[in-house]
Amino acid sequence: MLQSLKLDHVLFLDIETVPQQMSFSELDPLDQQLYEDKTRYQRKEDFTPEEFYDRAGIWAEFGKIVCISVGYFVDRTYRQFRVRSFTGTELGLLEEFSTLLKNHFSAKHQLLCAHNGKEFDFPYIARRMIINGIELPAMLNLFGKKPWEVPHLDTMELWKFGDYKHFTSLKLMTRVLGIPSPKDDIDGSQVRDVYYMENDIERIARYCEKDVIAVAQILLKLRLEPLLTDDQIVTK
Repeated sequence: MLQSLKLDHVLFLDIETVPQQMSFSELDPLDQQLYEDKTRYQRKEDFTPEEFYDRAGIWAEFGKIVCISVGYFVDRTYRQFRVRSFTGTELGLLEEFSTLLKNHFSAKHQLLCAHNGKEFDFPYIARRMIINGIELPAMLNLFGKKPWEVPHLDTMELWKFGDYKHFTSLKLMTRVLGIPSPKDDIDGSQVRDVYYMENDIERIARYCEKDVIAVAQILLKLRLEPLLTDDQIVTK
């Protein structure tokens, strides 16, 4: 069934997130308490809420999206893969991404694809859209849909082959499949510092785009097809 999928019907994506504020002390007292309550299980006795705040970006309630990168095959020949990124204010980039989905990826045969997207990227985007007062595009509005009607593809889920306990990072998966690693500059744990300390959103976007390309490469590998070459990848 995976081999019958038309790749030009798939929008590959990845997001980068950071805590809503640079430091825990900048949060409103109520938000500090709510964060303490939210993270109590993860922190246990090992970290204070303030020490744990560098990880706040993984929760949509305490983080924000600073970059969404997308990639897509131009046509059915699959000879060109175009990549672009949305950055700027969170409201602005979410509105741009929503417009892209509504204008170009809203048909029933089209899919969104990400690595661990069902657990992270897709619900995170949907939650942040609601928080920012943006109507959910059809591709992210899952209310009333049956499981087989959900237009989401997840490369990590595909790699599980039915094993519900198995988590495989994008870095590990590219390694075992012989795909060039997207983690040759920074990794997810460094995005916060690059954003708040270095103010280098372009570096974050480049990192995010490499992840998108890696997800597309993984899908090609799972289909036993040749990987993309550098000259096939076009970055806007």
